[in-house]
Amino acid sequence: MSSVRALVILTGIACLALVALLLLDFRVPAALAKFIASTAFIGIAMRSGAWSSTYGRLILLGLAFSWCGDMFLIGQSRFAFLSGLVAFLLAHVAYVSAFVRHGYHRGWVWAAVVPITAVAIAVFSWLEPHTPDTLLFPVRAYIVVISLMVIFAVGTQGRGGSRLIVTGAVLFFLSDLSVAALRLVQTEYPTYVLGLPFYYAGQVCLALSSSQSRSH
Repeated sequence: MSSVRALVILTGIACLALVALLLLDFRVPAALAKFIASTAFIGIAMRSGAWSSTYGRLILLGLAFSWCGDMFLIGQSRFAFLSGLVAFLLAHVAYVSAFVRHGYHRGWVWAAVVPITAVAIAVFSWLEPHTPDTLLFPVRAYIVVISLMVIFAVGTQGRGGSRLIVTGAVLFFLSDLSVAALRLVQTEYPTYVLGLPFYYAGQVCLALSSSQSRSH
């Protein structure tokens, strides 16, 4: 457990360094900080015993796709953004698969459908005017998948799922809104100041959840 704790601390420190370096426009050191933070959350899952269950292995797969997405998004081109979008889309598919494998309660799922769908529609309405035609389909698909991730994360709570699951999913969802605001809407405010801490905290929660699902 000490190694897991050390990796959690390392993720937090690297995340804070990443935010500070981006604010200072030090791109190369920021890329290194991102590499360290993203590699650390994979280490958390592995040290937490992710290999011991199907749920854990699916979470680890999602973290690996997320790592790839993080590396793609270091670039500023549209190709880099689209590649990152696809990588994170696959990460969310892996997380949804993990939550389904964990087990979910249909009542909890249906209770989450209406509010999450409403949020998804509002998000797309916000993004659509700022989204190039070539990205409309990928963005729509992404919104659907991240919404399903949160819905099924909530569903696991009806089957004894760890609160880390729903916390991680919600934080990841919020961090996705930050990326969309920065890359598509192009807000003047550097949304990564909140988005990156949300993202890394969410990934750490999901990585740690693998330690509590050894039987799945």
